[in-house]
Amino acid sequence: MRFSTKAIHVGQEADPATGATIVPIYQTSTYTQEAVGKHKGYDYSRTVNPTRVALEKQLAALENGAYASAFGSGMAATSAVMNALSAGDHVIVSDDVYGGTYRLFSRVLERYGLTFSYVDASSTDAVAHALRPNTRLVWIETPTNPLLKLVDIRAIAEVASAKQLVVAVDNTFATPYFQQPLALGASVVVHSTTKYIGGHSDVVGGVAITNDKALHDTIKFHQNSVGGIPGPLDAYLVMRGAKTLALRMREHERNALAVAQFLESHPKVERVNYPGLTSHPHHELAKRQMSGFGGMLSFTLRVSEERAMAFAGTLRYFSLAESLGGVESLICHPARMTHGSIPKEERDRRGVTDGLLRLSVGVEDRDDLLEDLETALAAL
Repeated sequence: MRFSTKAIHVGQEADPATGATIVPIYQTSTYTQEAVGKHKGYDYSRTVNPTRVALEKQLAALENGAYASAFGSGMAATSAVMNALSAGDHVIVSDDVYGGTYRLFSRVLERYGLTFSYVDASSTDAVAHALRPNTRLVWIETPTNPLLKLVDIRAIAEVASAKQLVVAVDNTFATPYFQQPLALGASVVVHSTTKYIGGHSDVVGGVAITNDKALHDTIKFHQNSVGGIPGPLDAYLVMRGAKTLALRMREHERNALAVAQFLESHPKVERVNYPGLTSHPHHELAKRQMSGFGGMLSFTLRVSEERAMAFAGTLRYFSLAESLGGVESLICHPARMTHGSIPKEERDRRGVTDGLLRLSVGVEDRDDLLEDLETALAAL
């Protein structure tokens, strides 16, 4: 079964009670039992819910994974993976990472006794050199947020395998349509399903997917024990969005490449970060590791921070907003928005400068998007 067929059919058989073609929204907190301990597989909706189960089957199939656990947000999914660790454990993290992930690691989990080393994971040697006797997990994003650097998943997995480390990949930017980390050796894949998988900016969610039964059991235990689950309506919305993921990602990529090429050729643009450009330092890795380049890019203007922020507010079709991956185009200023929780000196060291802007290129008409950017740049 191929990708688009999986998205529409896996976990979404006709409802046995009514024949409903679409999985029902099981809006219930509890289930009537025939006797104590005798039920139809469902006892309490924090633990298990039929709509959520359908979503988990669908998303596991899209990543070619055996197990999936859905959560109420991407950060809840990240937290559940990190709950597999214990005080005293060490984690290696790609240094260009979502600000919310950095905040969780540095301001929450460090208080619980975990330690973190942030390295440029686009260098496999840098990851290898950061290993300690108590290292238990490597956390990577690829492409990274917001600089769109790539990490060689297979190479990192080979380094980690020798030490029996967990390799967790945040695959939100690439999506399972363009990248399959489990097939490249990753232990677990995490998504903010709020983004491309949901695809319509109307739901918040997350998922963790793995082929490792023991790791899945740990994640599932914390899903139930901590309770960071999606409600059935949220699960339904994510499942509905995922059905058209392949269609949308092809259009996101087509538009993003056109926007990246336009920006790269413009004299007022200093630099464009998009793995689909031949000028990108990891372009060849992107061609090997991904089946497409995605809909995200970032760029730096040859103007001051103040003028860059003003530019972001003048666009017609790129809304100034947090988040990404919806059908509509968005622009954000990472230093002040998505990555504001990272100290300025640390942002500057990583290259998340005050002049950097990030685009989530939507599926609008390509010419309208290019005209919008051209008009705003001409007004600078």
